[in-house]
Amino acid sequence: LAIKRNMKWVIQLTILLAVGATIFYGFYPILYMLGISETLSSTLGIILAIALSIVLYKFPEWYVIDTIGIIIGAAASSIFGISFGILPAIVLLSLLAIYDAISVYKTKHMIDLAEGVMDLRLPILFIIPKKLNYSFIKDGMKKEGERDAFFMGLGDAVMPTVLVVSANVFIAHTGFISYPALGAIIGTLTGFIGLTIFVMKGKPQAGLPFLNSGVILGYLAGALLSGTPLLG
Repeated sequence: LAIKRNMKWVIQLTILLAVGATIFYGFYPILYMLGISETLSSTLGIILAIALSIVLYKFPEWYVIDTIGIIIGAAASSIFGISFGILPAIVLLSLLAIYDAISVYKTKHMIDLAEGVMDLRLPILFIIPKKLNYSFIKDGMKKEGERDAFFMGLGDAVMPTVLVVSANVFIAHTGFISYPALGAIIGTLTGFIGLTIFVMKGKPQAGLPFLNSGVILGYLAGALLSGTPLLG
């Protein structure tokens, strides 16, 4: 609605505020776990959030967007992962995969939305250039013809990782990672390979059907092979 009414600044402001908040919640616990006091951790988290948000707004080059996207993705997936149990995460990922498929292949409104917010140059996607001299500021995202970069929605990276985090948090294990979580990672990568094959053909693809199905199947395989109860 905001795009149709030429009010993209509303979307930009909202996303920038969300970016800043997510960056803060990403850095704060890390700083605190490093032994820094709560007050100083909060202060440094706020400073980093503001600084990175300003850099993003002033210089939205592809590597800036990707770097901040990684920070946001890690923070968001961690927050959601420790908030959801395994079953709610699986249900959520299944529903989102269905929605993504419908919105890309049938109604196609997700494609229109992606193109509409592309000019905002915000970390809502990852940009993988096809050539070294590519500049997102100058070249942007071509709507016609062959594009100079691959584009992947940030949500496509965040949502599968939610189950990975949940599987590692809610399943008792020894060592750094549980077998179901490891299986979920392998499943996600397998789904990503499948997605990449279709993307290379040049047509927009719904990422979540590939990635979410991969992470769910990988989780189930890891749980079954390790003898872990499916729901932890």
